Amino acid sequence: MSGKVFLIGAGPGDPELMTLRALRMLREADVVVYDRLVSDEILAMHAPGARLIPVGKAPKCHTVPQDRINQILLEQARAGHRVARLKGGDPMIFGRGSEEAAFLTDHGIAVEYAPGITAAQGASCSTGVPLTHRGLATSVQYVTGHRQADKVLDLDWKRLADPDTTLVIYMGVANIGQIAMGLMTENLPGSTPVLAVGKATTPDERRLVSRLDRVAADVRAAGLAAPTLFIIGKVVSLYAERPVAELLEHAHG
Repeated sequence: MSGKVFLIGAGPGDPELMTLRALRMLREADVVVYDRLVSDEILAMHAPGARLIPVGKAPKCHTVPQDRINQILLEQARAGHRVARLKGGDPMIFGRGSEEAAFLTDHGIAVEYAPGITAAQGASCSTGVPLTHRGLATSVQYVTGHRQADKVLDLDWKRLADPDTTLVIYMGVANIGQIAMGLMTENLPGSTPVLAVGKATTPDERRLVSRLDRVAADVRAAGLAAPTLFIIGKVVSLYAERPVAELLEHAHG
């Protein structure tokens, strides 16, 4: 008798940002298949005796290929288990959740979903920078700053370079210089403010305020690494906790 798979968004890191539905599903699971960015505090909420299977990926280091992850989920569900597929953020926003769900349903496995607070929302709440704000941004766009197998980043720069839109870049720390250049080429001013947030909502969260024409150099100088989210747009002007020079001094201190 086949089991089922719970596709669960664990949120950006803070356990308090998990939904009640996500927590219930995690506690009902016999097997937990989890990503690298799921915090230890969240993972510890699993049911006693549940089997834990790590399948995390790091930049340029996919120790468990996606095809194998799909097979693991299928094998565990076919064995009759209730499987929690635990992902950071929201599994349907740059999380390959829809790919895994399609594979499982094609093989007759039932899938249930628990959305999670995505990293953009987590960073917005922890820093106080809104994603939309009357008079500053009427819309927000989520974009991945990384292509599969390190392919060329061929984004629609003209569409993205809208001064009245907040642009949120996921997985962009390696390509932030190329992203900034692409936006400025389409006339988004180099003075456009940028907020970089590393490990948002966790105790290790780091923030860096910059501007479009300097952000690549500032990120390198501060040593920011993945996972880092970038919020680009006028809304960043509402954040004024510490200037970038002080943040850089603190980073090197």
